[in-house]
Amino acid sequence: MKGRNLSEFRPWFHIGSIKWTSSDISHLYSTSWEEVSGYDENLNTIRTYQVCNVFESNQNNWLLTTFIARRGAQRIYVEMRFTVRDCSSIPRVPGSCKETFNLYYYETDSVIATKGTAFWMEAPYLKVDTIAADESFSQVDFGGRLMKVNTEVRSFGPLSKNGFYLAFQDYGACMSLLSVRVFYKKCPSVVQNFAIFPETMTGAESTSLVIARGMCIPNSEEVDVPIKLYCNGDGDWMVPIGSCTCKAGFEPDNGNVCRACPPGTFKSSQGTGLCLQCPSNSRSTSEAATICVCRNGYYRADGEQPDMPCTSVPSGPRNVISIVNETSVTLEWHSPRETGGRDDVVYNIICKKCQADRRSCSHCDDNVEFQPRQLGLTESRVFISNLLAHTIYTFEIQAVNGVTNKSPYPAQHVSIDITTNQAAPSIVPIMHQVSSTMKSITLSWPQPEQPNGIILDYELLYYEKVRCVFAVNSTQVRSQTNTARVDGLRPGTMYVMQVRARTVAGFGKYSSKMCFQTLTDDDYKSELREQLPLIAGSAAAGVVFIVSLVAISIVCKASLFFDGFKGLSLIPPLCASGEFGEVYKGRLKLPGKREIYVAIKTLKAGYSEKQRRDFLSEASIMGQFDHPNIIRLEGVVTKSRPVMIVTEFMENGALDSFLRQNDGQFTGIQLVGMLRGIAAGMKYLSEMNYVHRDLAARNILVNSNLVCKVSDFGLSRYLQEDTSDPTYTSSLGGKIPVRWTSPEAIAYRKFTSASDVWSYGIVMWEVMSFGERPYWDMSNQDVINAIEQDYRLPPPMDCPTALHQLMLDCWQKDRNARPRFTDIVNTLDKLIRNPTSLKAVASIPTIPSQPLLDRSIPDFTTFSSVEDWLAAVKMSQYRDNFLNSGFTSLQLVTQMTSEDLLRIGVTLAGHQKKILNSIQSMHLQMSQCQTGTVLA
Repeated sequence: MKGRNLSEFRPWFHIGSIKWTSSDISHLYSTSWEEVSGYDENLNTIRTYQVCNVFESNQNNWLLTTFIARRGAQRIYVEMRFTVRDCSSIPRVPGSCKETFNLYYYETDSVIATKGTAFWMEAPYLKVDTIAADESFSQVDFGGRLMKVNTEVRSFGPLSKNGFYLAFQDYGACMSLLSVRVFYKKCPSVVQNFAIFPETMTGAESTSLVIARGMCIPNSEEVDVPIKLYCNGDGDWMVPIGSCTCKAGFEPDNGNVCRACPPGTFKSSQGTGLCLQCPSNSRSTSEAATICVCRNGYYRADGEQPDMPCTSVPSGPRNVISIVNETSVTLEWHSPRETGGRDDVVYNIICKKCQADRRSCSHCDDNVEFQPRQLGLTESRVFISNLLAHTIYTFEIQAVNGVTNKSPYPAQHVSIDITTNQAAPSIVPIMHQVSSTMKSITLSWPQPEQPNGIILDYELLYYEKVRCVFAVNSTQVRSQTNTARVDGLRPGTMYVMQVRARTVAGFGKYSSKMCFQTLTDDDYKSELREQLPLIAGSAAAGVVFIVSLVAISIVCKASLFFDGFKGLSLIPPLCASGEFGEVYKGRLKLPGKREIYVAIKTLKAGYSEKQRRDFLSEASIMGQFDHPNIIRLEGVVTKSRPVMIVTEFMENGALDSFLRQNDGQFTGIQLVGMLRGIAAGMKYLSEMNYVHRDLAARNILVNSNLVCKVSDFGLSRYLQEDTSDPTYTSSLGGKIPVRWTSPEAIAYRKFTSASDVWSYGIVMWEVMSFGERPYWDMSNQDVINAIEQDYRLPPPMDCPTALHQLMLDCWQKDRNARPRFTDIVNTLDKLIRNPTSLKAVASIPTIPSQPLLDRSIPDFTTFSSVEDWLAAVKMSQYRDNFLNSGFTSLQLVTQMTSEDLLRIGVTLAGHQKKILNSIQSMHLQMSQCQTGTVLA
């Protein structure tokens, strides 16, 4: 039964057993309920309460129970078994005969009715219902009555007091009350979904749902919370919510019991699964094992699941052979005899450079190259180059697999010693013109990056360049130093020159072809022969003409007219003012060539000799450049007055004013394209060892195709290469564009390509803000103070996060931490190839993070995987080491230590430092991703 009986929990309460009280409250009649013997439906003799005063009118006969304790029930059920005499079977029955009776209850906190009291005559009873018989009896058999028993159930509630009384009212029926059962309903205690639910009483209404909270059975855990069932009004459980399942190490048994896994088995996770037998080479010795421990000498790799077998490390590679070719070596070997039961065996190459006595060895330099890679080789072959000549090397070939890092012993390996041969020197990177006369040109060049021994001398090859065709006949000149003077040349002639270095191993390759020109007779007679050593350029540069060889005519407004010159004319509307004089738009027509538009810079009247030298010095520098993002020099006018520099014409003028005039008119990709062009031009300058010193949007010119070109080389200087850190230190005095200049250049007047990178970051900010003034209306001193306090410009409106991060990289206080222009170009190329990376817009000003390029970590908006990050820091050879060791996300990489790097096979100190610096920078970037620095 779902119900529970009240009053001593007996299943049935017969009337005679609970001492009820009867009374007649009629003022006219004294008869009432009587306790008599009767029969049940099986003709068994029972004691009943009867009343049958049908021949008397105005009946009101009451039968009252004793006090019944509620015992927490909110709704009470009353089951009544009774018989009723059919009024029609009674002769001469009056009209007042009834076949029904009433059920009442009265709620109270204590016993208030006893025999002899009149409580039930006065109490305000609450009526439950009028009870009618389904069947009444009328036949008589064997001298007694054949009763038809009716059973009716009624309920009432809600109840809140300690107990209650029941009362039965007869008002004119002939009936017997055989038995009354008083009970409440409950949902029994149950185990369901591995949770125990306590016995729960039903609610106050028959439609109520009572929530019961469950508790997981022993050795189980919650899956979904909260765990509950609903008890309905009929005492049935319904609507289960949440569940429990057996813990790891325990399996379900008989539906609702969690049994411990026996020894030799395991269960690794919570759930409905069963215990499994231990995998190969593992065991469990106790009950409830969640994992089977590997036997000695066997391991599981990081990331392998507990149901995977335990495996061992491989044996060493076999039968290594080496082929030495000058300063390179090819190594080949056979695979290990034992793979440890795994199919992920790869090979690492450990390179050591040794002294002649082989007693002292050190790790190889970072410039040694391994093809296809140094670590994680899947094939049993590697090509190693860029070794030093005549040097002893030891190579360890390690065989590793996914569990090598678990073993307390070093990876099995085989070693081989080789000695490199002599190698010729590498190529000379560039040549510079020192001076020129009508019959000679003096050149200098840096030493090859890899001399591979002592440079014995240099050989200079030169020949005339005639009608854009290289002459067949050439001449060689030897030089013991990295300078040479070539004599016996023809005046006003362009020569193509190359140089190569020689060691005991022979000559290296010739450098790229470069063009240099001797002076004409007129040039030689002028005072410019030392100021204009015109013009050095690459083989692709073509010839830069001295425009003074051509007849020129100049017209600009009426005030500037120079008679007697043809071929060069100016267009009045675009005359402008420059630092040295007027700037004009003109047309240039050279013999045999089509007419083109040009820009003409003039030297104003009344110039000093220093101004004249500075003016022409800029042309001397420009003439050495040939790049699509560097303004092209067309020629120099020295014969006439004013002296003029003629360059290509850029239709849209200076970048800053052009952007302000077209505010908001260009897409993000168009702006990045402009920035890429500027960066490419600056990369070319840095590779030519020139520092610009005045890089700003005002000194970038834009043509009709939105191509940006670097111009204004008045402050540019050549950086000598005879030091490990090429710098140019300017003399005291002179103006410095503070808003565009790096801190070290302002403080110490030290200019490098890194200081140009700082300026480039400001140019980026100008472009993305459409020509807004950097640092707005702050004074120069305020700007200097702010930079020293680590303030950096916030992102312009709608500026992509990736671009602002690149700006912050350019503004690193440590100049060695800034990216190079090569890195900047590569990063912008990635953004252009992946336009979606420009959708994330920066909104919070941040303090400078660590650099993200080359010696840096990846920006999370640009790189999304460990592979991309390793490629960015040029450590792709460790890709398989990271992934096979379980470091498959950038979040996991940020937790790595130097011990982790050693464990996964990063053994070179330089590589460890590079990766750890990048990880440290990644930590800083992540910690600052929600913070910013604001200038007070």
